[in-house]
Amino acid sequence: MKRFQPIVALDVPTKRLSLKLLDQFEVEPKPIIKIGMQLFYEEGPDIIWETQRRGFDIFLDLKLHDIPNTVEKGMQSIGHFGVQFTTIHAAGGSEMMAAGLRGLRAGAAEAEVETPKLLAITQLTSTDEHSMQTEQHVNLSIQESVQSYAKLAQQAGVDGVVCSAQELAVIRPVVSDDFLCITPGIRPDLNVEDDQKRTVTPAQARQLGSNGIVVGRPITQSDHPQDAYLEITKEFLED
Repeated sequence: MKRFQPIVALDVPTKRLSLKLLDQFEVEPKPIIKIGMQLFYEEGPDIIWETQRRGFDIFLDLKLHDIPNTVEKGMQSIGHFGVQFTTIHAAGGSEMMAAGLRGLRAGAAEAEVETPKLLAITQLTSTDEHSMQTEQHVNLSIQESVQSYAKLAQQAGVDGVVCSAQELAVIRPVVSDDFLCITPGIRPDLNVEDDQKRTVTPAQARQLGSNGIVVGRPITQSDHPQDAYLEITKEFLED
């Protein structure tokens, strides 16, 4: 099974802080860097160029969710950036996901770069079953909802999903072997309480069949981010 280097979520508010953090990763191979809404909305594409200049691959996590035409045009712009991964909400439906993929491919072709892997967001790892059922009014279990989204995403041509590793057992039987499952909600210490509800350790993610893990605060808020990254990498990648 293909496994990627851990994806470090660069959840800081400014370019200055992000570059200060990036410059601490004097390792090869480097982590993949997740640039999310906070940093991208504050700094724009410049933070992508600065990160790429430092030799990092990028997971651009903007979670597009809108009418198909708007998502297609947004993904066309993202396709110009030369990033390796980007995201779309499965809840937008198959037509929207297919339109997003079309736009992403068109943008990458215009820029003469490789098309990023498109990943569909299933249920956020901050969501639990009670809130999903009472607030989203989804009359399914978390596992049934995520499995349904994964099947829909593959039918739309999307490369994979973002999900909790806790759902991998129900996703793997209904998708192809090359369908990617990227898993946030990674906590080396499961006793730490925060807004993540469906969490696993790096070793558990590996054992459950994750292709890649997304780790933020356990690395970025560590006193020694590179050491934390190396320990998590060892735990995830080494059998």
